[in-house]
Amino acid sequence: MGGILKRHAVVPREFFDFLSKTLPFTELDKQTLEHLASRCSIEFYPKGTVIFRQYVTDVAHFHLIHKGGVKFYLSSDETLVTLRDYGGEGESFGALSIVRGEKADFHVEAIEDTFCILIDKDTFLEVFREHDRFAQHYLSGFSEDVMGAIYSELRYDTMGQRGEQTYHLFDTQLRSVLKGPPVFIEERATVQQAGARMSEIGAEALLVRDQSGSVKGIVVDSDLRTRVVAEGLDYRTPVGAIMSSPLVTIPAQALCFDALLKMMRERVGHLVVEHRKTIIGVLSSQDIVIYQGASPVLLFREIQSQRSIKELRDHSKKIPIVMRTLLEEGARGGHICRIVTIFHDSILKGLLSHAQEETGPPPMPFCWLMLGGAGRMEEAFALNRQIALIHSDAEPRRGTRICEYYRTLSDEAVSRMRACGYPVSDEHITPSNPRWCQPWSVWINYFDDWLRRPDPNKIAACKVFLDFRPLFGDCSIGERLRDHVTSAAMRQPIFLRLLANDCLSRWPRVSFFRDRVVEDDGEQSKRLDLKIRGLTPFIDFARLMALKHGIGETGTIDRLRRLDEQGCVPQDLCAETREAFEFHVQLALVNQLKMVEAGMRPDSYIQPSTLTDRERRTLKDAFAVIDRMMAYVKQVFGG
Repeated sequence: MGGILKRHAVVPREFFDFLSKTLPFTELDKQTLEHLASRCSIEFYPKGTVIFRQYVTDVAHFHLIHKGGVKFYLSSDETLVTLRDYGGEGESFGALSIVRGEKADFHVEAIEDTFCILIDKDTFLEVFREHDRFAQHYLSGFSEDVMGAIYSELRYDTMGQRGEQTYHLFDTQLRSVLKGPPVFIEERATVQQAGARMSEIGAEALLVRDQSGSVKGIVVDSDLRTRVVAEGLDYRTPVGAIMSSPLVTIPAQALCFDALLKMMRERVGHLVVEHRKTIIGVLSSQDIVIYQGASPVLLFREIQSQRSIKELRDHSKKIPIVMRTLLEEGARGGHICRIVTIFHDSILKGLLSHAQEETGPPPMPFCWLMLGGAGRMEEAFALNRQIALIHSDAEPRRGTRICEYYRTLSDEAVSRMRACGYPVSDEHITPSNPRWCQPWSVWINYFDDWLRRPDPNKIAACKVFLDFRPLFGDCSIGERLRDHVTSAAMRQPIFLRLLANDCLSRWPRVSFFRDRVVEDDGEQSKRLDLKIRGLTPFIDFARLMALKHGIGETGTIDRLRRLDEQGCVPQDLCAETREAFEFHVQLALVNQLKMVEAGMRPDSYIQPSTLTDRERRTLKDAFAVIDRMMAYVKQVFGG
């Protein structure tokens, strides 16, 4: 349906005021805005007017919606129509067609009586070519500049204005933090000599060398207290007898954040910093604390030192404080989830260790497995945990007794988790359920059955187990199971096809119009489930492509990074997918943190009305990335 355009006169000042409040024109200087305002006109389109026709309209003007609304859709013939998006006040269309010199690549229809500010293509191109930040807004919704502004808005929205705008953890290399060159001591030297050396030069760590000059270990000031004084060792004891070995190293170009993660994962207080295989210094957790200010390291130390359930529960309540600190420091969602997962892991390991002490020594090696979001290290809050247990196979005559031990252990552990504020899976995916507390051979059969004889009705449930990672016990058992699953999955094309179909079936065909979420059938809602509609498609895509290409990582960002490094997925798609996923994670974390700090139980729902214009646009761009992901899945697997 067409309509007759009606030109309305608007004075340039009104154009200037509207442009100066609308992205990305806010990036332009006053002189450029005044020039644009002088070249603008305004057009009226009655409801039902088809403003652009796909592959027909020569786009002569950039259109910026002043009042009203439009819908964007594609058509492959007279009957098949695919809704692409909606646009309201402050949104635009026609930019890419002008830049590319092409006809309109979709239909645009007014869904209300609509006024659009028009800028002729020559004027638009002039501004586009002379202002990079303005241009990036149309070329890529996930450029570094654009995303930097987005994350700044999210920080400000949650934290308020911050006086200091340097984010040390995430932009500083370790070489900048080192206090000085390394200090060495011979392994035959006595602990008395080591103490005197530390006192003399004010060092808290010495690197220990053997007769050939090779560095074999490290001794720190706390070793002199805990391994010498407390144990009553002779002061003539060789320093080599109390050193820690092997060394835990990290490259000098790594960031402070990388060092923080490594210290917590390895449970060490010092890292040996190397540059091209040469040791250039020793970094302590205290160095990061002093340089950064408030540090997650302090809370991590407290968690490690506490053993009672009450103490662990009290420390778990401090995790939102760590999240706020990390957000203030400029952390992105992926960074936060990794650090917070390490906190949760440390608390859970304490609880599991308690349960094992209560139950008694295990009759054979076993391993606790974290599943689902916790397995991917992507759950920041203590939501429902899905856990399983795998143990070595036993002789038939001992099987019953061994199973009884692990079920008792599991019941003790689950009880302690609940007492510490960790809800257990609603689907009963815990080792307390005998089905998920099984020996190696049974777990191998589970996965082989899921992969070789896939049931379309069970694919969705199977995904929870495909993201497992070992947590506690003999982790080598879980790592061997991961290797088996990774190797087996890539050889099962029918299973991968069903996994791809499940991925496509969850394609979230949603858009946003003003403060509403609009489904492809026209249904509208004030809330969006960011987990189901936003995060899940990225998680499913990364899992599918990782299994297809034999990649063993479980985290979504790690999977995407490896897919990119190995050239398994087009580089531009991988980069956009990673950025769009991280934006969804950031949005979810900020929203959940607000809820926790307000005393509410966190969930995954957001209201578009609470987002800024820039955030809403980026969310739209992120859903457009999902469309490209799904199109790639159809290309690779059919569908």
